[in-house]
Amino acid sequence: MQVFSDEELKRRLTPEQYRVLREHGTETPGTGELLYNEAKGEYRCPVCHSLLFKSDAKYDSTTPGLVGWPSFSEAASNSALKLVSDDSLSMHRTEVRCATCGSHLGHLFDDPSSPNGQHYCINSAALEFKKAD
Repeated sequence: MQVFSDEELKRRLTPEQYRVLREHGTETPGTGELLYNEAKGEYRCPVCHSLLFKSDAKYDSTTPGLVGWPSFSEAASNSALKLVSDDSLSMHRTEVRCATCGSHLGHLFDDPSSPNGQHYCINSAALEFKKAD
């Protein structure tokens, strides 16, 4: 796992990115700049630049409670993400982290509106988008 110092990341990331990625925060629903992005390309980790998701896996969830963040039905590869049990906020969830650097990305939920029933609910602040050429 790649390790980055807090000092380095505070210089490189915006305060919102740092709060989400390193302090396990969540951005306000509907406010993320990548929520409505429909361009073709790749979604990468802002910390280590690892490939996390591809644009063809992005979809618009219609499930109440899951609307407001970028939604992905699958990871870019089987090794891109690390899933961790999360019992914070008095509920059980599955946290999604970058497998390379451990940064918090969001959570994984069941979602009947997803093409495969899985919903990676990811903060825009936890993604950098690289448009396809």
